[in-house]
Formats: sequence, C-alpha cells, structure tokens
Amino acid sequence: SNFDIKSTGDPVVGAPMAVAGAQSRSEDEESLGVKDVKRTATQAFGSGVPKRRSSSRSIKRKKFDDELVESSLVKSSSRVKGPPVIEPVRCPGSEPSSSEKKKVTKSGASLTPPLTMVVNPAPITKRVKKSKQPLHITKDLGRWKPTDDLLLINAVLQTTDLTSVHLGVKFSCRFTLREIKERWYALLYDPIISKLAWQAMRQLHPEAIAAIQSKALFSQPEEALLAKIGSTSQPKLDVFQELLSKHPGVFHPSRTPKSLLVHWQLLKQYYLLDDQSVQPLPKGDQVLNFSDAEQMVDDVKLKESRDEVLEHELMISDRHQKREIRQLEQELPRWQVLVDNITGMSMPDFDNQTLAALRGRMVRYLMRSREITLGRATKDKPIDVDLALEGPAWKISRKQGIIKLKNNGDFFIANEGRRPIYIDGRPVLSGNKWKLNNNSVVEIAGLRFVFLINLELISLIKAEAAKMTQQ
Repeated sequence: SNFDIKSTGDPVVGAPMAVAGAQSRSEDEESLGVKDVKRTATQAFGSGVPKRRSSSRSIKRKKFDDELVESSLVKSSSRVKGPPVIEPVRCPGSEPSSSEKKKVTKSGASLTPPLTMVVNPAPITKRVKKSKQPLHITKDLGRWKPTDDLLLINAVLQTTDLTSVHLGVKFSCRFTLREIKERWYALLYDPIISKLAWQAMRQLHPEAIAAIQSKALFSQPEEALLAKIGSTSQPKLDVFQELLSKHPGVFHPSRTPKSLLVHWQLLKQYYLLDDQSVQPLPKGDQVLNFSDAEQMVDDVKLKESRDEVLEHELMISDRHQKREIRQLEQELPRWQVLVDNITGMSMPDFDNQTLAALRGRMVRYLMRSREITLGRATKDKPIDVDLALEGPAWKISRKQGIIKLKNNGDFFIANEGRRPIYIDGRPVLSGNKWKLNNNSVVEIAGLRFVFLINLELISLIKAEAAKMTQQ
C-alpha cells in the first residue's frame, strides 16, 4: 500500500515539473513569445526550483540585450527574433554599455516584460539621438564663435557670476542671459560641444587670444586693490606697475599699468573708490520732481494742429529747390573750366622766388628772374620760355619777345618778332612794348596765355623800392 501511495503520489508532484520542463523547452525554442505562458510557468514552480529559472532567465535577458545592440548596429530585426545560442558565449566578458545596464536593471525589476516592448523602443531613441545631435551641435557652434567662448571662459573665471558676464562682456552677438547660461553649462558638461569649442579655440591666433584676454572683466579683489588709491591723488603708471608687482596673484596676467589706470579712472568717475562717498540728493523746494514738472507742462502748447496741405506744398517746393541745387552743382565744374581758360582766375600757388607765371592750356611757365625771353627754342639758340611746348609754334619767331620787371613793380612786354603780340585783344607791333597787368591775356600766333602776377612778392619789391628812393 505504501508503494501504491508513492507511485500514485509521484506522478502528481512530477506533473507540474514535467509541464514546467516542457514549457521551458518550448520557451527556449519559441523565444519566449507569450506573456501568459511565463506567468503560468512562474506560478507552477515551487519554492525550490526558481533558482534555476532565475539564472536561466538572467542569461536570456543578457542574450536579448546583446542581440538588441547588434540589431541596432546592423539595423535588422530578423536577427533578434531568431537568436543563435552560441552568441552569449562568444563575448562573455564584454561589459554592457550604460544604456544596456539601464535596460538590464529595468528588465530585472519588471520580471516579464513583453518582447516587443524591449526590442522596438531602443532603436527609435538611438536614431533620434543620432539625427538630432549633430544638427544641434552645428547650430550651436555656428552662433557661438571661438572668440565668444574664450571671452565667456575668461569672464566667468574672473567674476564667477553669469549675470555680470551678461552685463559686462561684449560678445559678437546679443546673447540673452539664458543663452549664456546654456552655453556655459554645455561647455562644462557636454563632452562633444566642449571638445569642438576647445579645438576651435586652439586654432585662434595668439594675438587674437591676447586681445581677448586683455578685455577680461575685473574681479572684485582687483577692484578692491584699485579702490585703495585715493581719488585726490593723480597716480602715474609707476604706481600701477608697483601694484602689479606686489600682487601678481590677484591681477589677471594680461593686466598692464595703462589698463589699470583706465579702470581706476572709471571707478573714480562713478564714485566707487574707498575715499569717495555718493552725496544724497538735497531735499527741499529747489528740487524739481517729475510730478512738479508734469504740472508745469502746458498741454495746449503740445497739441498743435497740423496743416497737411501746407506741409505738402512745402515738401514739393523743397524737393524742387534741392533738384535745382543739384543740377547747378553738376554744371559748376564745366563753367569753371571755361572761366579758368579765359580769365585764369584760379591762382597758382606761388613760392617766394616766383615773380609771375604765364599759364597756357597745356603748360605753365614760371618767371623767376626780372627778365625772360619768349620764343621758339632751337639747338643753336636756347630760350627761357619755349612756346613750342604749348602747341604749333612754326609761326613764332625764335626770339618773339621779352618780359621785364621794372623797379617800380610794373611788368612790360616788348615785341621783337615779326608778327604782332596781342595783349587783351590789342596788337603790339614789332619793336613796341606794352604794360602787363594781372590776368592779362597774351596771344602769340594763335597760342593764348594768361599772365598771373605774384602780388604779395611784388608789393614787397615796391616797398623796398620806395625805401631806396627815400634814402
């Protein structure tokens, strides 16, 4: 009877074990597809068996995670569904990444998540990261230049206050305080952005780096040392040089005595030195408040009626006048050329040795002696003023005339050629002479010249001649 009880009892206890063993084999073969089957399997086990089941389950979790990483790399979902048994043995020492560890802990906490929830979300999140991250980095780096990053780093190291950095540093763009905070935290904690920014800053020119460092904000210890210098004293650069040498650890390495002097003058201007005190505003009737000034304003004077018709007419007339002025300004150079050619009103810049000048259309001849000869120069006979340089001179004699300066300061021209010389339209025949005035037009064989006199020098000569006659 005992044997019958054992024989009849064994199958009753062994039935759930057999069912559990069949279920575990089916789960191995079918890749753990159904959630309800797993729950029944865990419920069917007694207190002694779960060790084997939990160990096999953790191995299966690792196996699925490894295959999940491989599937995200290969981008194929077919390998996940049919896993080879040898793969977890192939890399048993490989440590899972941080994302994998998170997935392992999550899967361990919820013992039986469905397979679709594990497989599907991970590649999607990874793809989103891959697609969005480089765009964000390039956009961020495009707005923040390496010079801005260097300015930000120097300013924060000096002041340790992002608000004062926002107020005091002049970046290439107008960044808000929030943007400055985000950039600073990105430089601190984002390895990709900090690496790219560091590479870009290392490529800057040393002179640019020195210029940026010279613009670093003044820290509170630096301003405290500068504020000790009295406001009534007029310190020179030696005082600031001595300050730099005494406190090398306080001041920034780029500080110079000149920059310290400029900042001290700013502190003095805003009454921030130690011996300065801001005077309070005087209280009394003499101080004009905003409400008092508002009462004094006459509202009737502010509301002046506008005459739109009159404004329109004034605008049209103003436009016409500006147009006429523009046209006259454009015509002025053309008329000036004609006037200069005829009258020679544009006075040349005379020096102390030039008595007068004979200005033509092409050449200007300077008279530096009291007597000069006019004519056509040849190889045999040189001459003072070669009229052939001005134009065709074959009708001009070799010695056409002489211009002399008398002691009384008058200029005369004597005609010694065969053809007449015209002075202001009057002919001077051969052998005669004529007085030359300032701006006289001299015409010789079709070539016209304007005779310009250095009036200042001639007036001095006349004064000296008058002194000689008095003596």
